Amino acid sequence: MANLSKQAAVALSSSVVAMPEAAHFELPEKVLQFGTGVLLRGLPDYLIDKANRQGLFNGRIVVVKSTDGGDATAFDRQDGLYTLSIRGVEDGRTIEENVVCSAISRVLSAKSQWEQVLEVAKSPELTVVISNTTEVGIQLVSESIKQSPPQSFPGKLLAVLYARYQAFEGAADKGLVIVPTELIPNNGSKLESIVLELAHLNGLDAEFIEWLESANSFCNSLVDRIVPGRPDAATQAALEAELGYSDDLLTMSEAYLLWAIEGDAHVKSVLTFEQADAGVIVQPNIDLFRELKLRLLNGTHTLSCGLAHLAGFDTVRGAMDDAAMAGFIQNLMLADLLPGIPYNVDEKVGQRFGMQVLDRFRNPYIEHRWLGITLNYTMKIQMRNVPTLLHYYKKLAVVPDYMALGFAAYLLFMRGTRQHDEVWYGEANGQTYPIQDEKAGYFADLWQRQQPAELIGTVLRNKTLWGHDLAQLPGFAARVEKYLHKLLQDGAAATLASYFTQKVSLAS
Repeated sequence: MANLSKQAAVALSSSVVAMPEAAHFELPEKVLQFGTGVLLRGLPDYLIDKANRQGLFNGRIVVVKSTDGGDATAFDRQDGLYTLSIRGVEDGRTIEENVVCSAISRVLSAKSQWEQVLEVAKSPELTVVISNTTEVGIQLVSESIKQSPPQSFPGKLLAVLYARYQAFEGAADKGLVIVPTELIPNNGSKLESIVLELAHLNGLDAEFIEWLESANSFCNSLVDRIVPGRPDAATQAALEAELGYSDDLLTMSEAYLLWAIEGDAHVKSVLTFEQADAGVIVQPNIDLFRELKLRLLNGTHTLSCGLAHLAGFDTVRGAMDDAAMAGFIQNLMLADLLPGIPYNVDEKVGQRFGMQVLDRFRNPYIEHRWLGITLNYTMKIQMRNVPTLLHYYKKLAVVPDYMALGFAAYLLFMRGTRQHDEVWYGEANGQTYPIQDEKAGYFADLWQRQQPAELIGTVLRNKTLWGHDLAQLPGFAARVEKYLHKLLQDGAAATLASYFTQKVSLAS
């Protein structure tokens, strides 16, 4: 079987994979990308390739890899090409697409090819910088940018910008649009502040610092797409047999995607790949998208995970195959969490986002385990659900039933019955499970000393946990108590099975 390459891509005609055209390989290098990870391949790089196919962006990517070897060798062997296999559910339809992405022109090693990276910085064609260096990548390291290369990503970026400033003698129109995709709040603003501080630490001249601030655009961005990366060996072999070539960089991704970028008219004019896909949004404020993801996607996961695990469901997909659990998840999201979002959200926009989330939960190609979602359970509830709960009460002044059941299941999940190697374990369905939460010991102690009604009051009043006295919410403690009693008496699976048919009597 042939290996994926330019020659193979141009020669191979296939109905199962979208191949690039020869002209795509001649497009100028307009993007400098720090990172080679699967999220970049599955989202920004894929979108730039999609825009190139539509004649919208017409530019390729130079990728900077922090070390030698690994994927850089594979990219060299495959002329920068890789296959993205998109699998998922969209508007109830199963999606199966394969695309050979040709947006990457070359991969440079920062360790051994730093001078070549700086030459790219001096190119008049360059307009955009993208990064994904993990959350710890955007950190201040006090270092000289004269190193070859600087150690940190902000140091490397500052060296690139300074080389560009010198090459074009501070021309105002030679600044870059910089879009970090690291999963931290206000990633662009944080990166800019670190780069500016590093510029001062390096004693760079005031004229450069003025150019750095005025000519360049550091954009906050939010990315959302599950990109598991390379499939298991059996799936890889089956896909390669279907595609007709081997691909050491074959990457799987879900169908859904979101790339929200905070930017003005200038940013929008540079990032023309926005026009290629409805999932790319460039606008002055992206708080709406942060809130929708945090409250509906993450918030639903958080208030469902304990109940789902206690009811015997291992994966999100498995839970969505059960009518009662799927009903709980959908109603929790759309009936309780959506009205409680502490941000002005158009109901139709929220409903549409919620339905997309439910499609993602049903994706048969993604194995998302509930037990993994319970990691740092308490902190997640505090961040994702408490503001929603408070706003729901402020807006509607009634008990949110589904949130109350989810919270009751959280309390039961946190009942540690034994400790081993400093890890607390709970029991459900005849099996033990780890409680991976820094408050596990606190809850184990409460369960040993207090009856459920007293425990509920103690937990809800704990302002250290929640930042608020949740016992003050009218009717919430009583509703949680009823649901916790039902879970203890009948078990989670039976509680779920009877939930919708007996909801009125349970809540009375």
